[in-house]
Formats: sequence, C-alpha cells, structure tokens
Amino acid sequence: MPAPVKPPPVVRVASRRALVGCGAAYEALLRGMFGAMKTFPGFVGADVIPPANEGGDYQVVTRFATEADLQRWDESEAHGEWLSRLDAVAEGKPAYRVITGLEAWFSPEVVPASLNPPRWRMTLATWLGIFPTASLIIGIVGPLIGFLPFLVRTAILTGLIAFAMSYVVMPRLARWLRPWLMRK
Repeated sequence: MPAPVKPPPVVRVASRRALVGCGAAYEALLRGMFGAMKTFPGFVGADVIPPANEGGDYQVVTRFATEADLQRWDESEAHGEWLSRLDAVAEGKPAYRVITGLEAWFSPEVVPASLNPPRWRMTLATWLGIFPTASLIIGIVGPLIGFLPFLVRTAILTGLIAFAMSYVVMPRLARWLRPWLMRK
C-alpha cells in the first residue's frame, strides 16, 4: 500500500527593507531568529534572499509543516522578541504572503530575477517531472478509463497528473535538483 500523500509545507514570504547601513545587522538577526524557529514543532526551514539592488527589500522565506505550526510560531513570545529586535534595524513592519501549492510556480516577484535559475534549467526540471509522471499515469490509469469519452478521459488524466506534480513530484524534484538549478 502506498504511503499517504503528505501535504506540502506552508511557505510564507516576508518582505522588509533594512535601514540604510544596517543590512549586515539585519541578516545576522534573521539568522538568529531562524535558530529560534528550529526549536518549534513543525519547522521545516528558512532562507533569506537579500535585495537584488542596494536599498531593496529582503525576502524571508519560512516553511512550516502546517498552518497550525506557523500560527504557533507567530503567537510565541520568542517570535515577538525577534520582531522587536528586527524593528531596530528595519523600516516599517514586514509584509507577509503565504504561498501554497502551485502558486509558487507563478509568483516570480517573490525572488529577485537575478536569483532565478536559468529558464532552460527550469524547463528541463519540469520536463523531468512531467514525462515520467504522465507516462506512468497514462499507462496505468488510461487503459482503465479507456471506455470514457475523450474529453472526460483527458480531464481525469490531466487532473491526476497536475495533482501528482504539485503535491508529490515537484517538491521533491526541486529539492533534489536545487544545487544544479541554482548553479551559475
């Protein structure tokens, strides 16, 4: 029996600008906050993406296993203390955005263009996920539903492929291929 499909982690992006001359201090505080996050249940990971241009916004990407885990962090005393420390070296309050499922594929503004992998690598990685997934689903499920009208059969097959790509294949493939995708 196959293992149950585990939902992807909850991804939240916080955008905020460091005060002029405080970029290094801001990044150091963020890394300290990431250390505190590691002690919370459901923490998956965190990254900081510095601005593409001097004076731009930092993008802080945090991942928790569930929305409840993220909420537990948000409501914690530790989170409040770290936000207070960050207030001393940052402009305004952070702008938050939660990304789920395939939305991350269609949100290029989250990551500065200079940090995106080359388009040909993203295309190849996507094909590496789609080809075996589509072949497997069409090969196994296709014959079982061959009696259905073409459009119904196509809708079922593409729905299964989209689900598998979003929740099973691409999260793993992106993690496995990350060093190659991000290589200059």
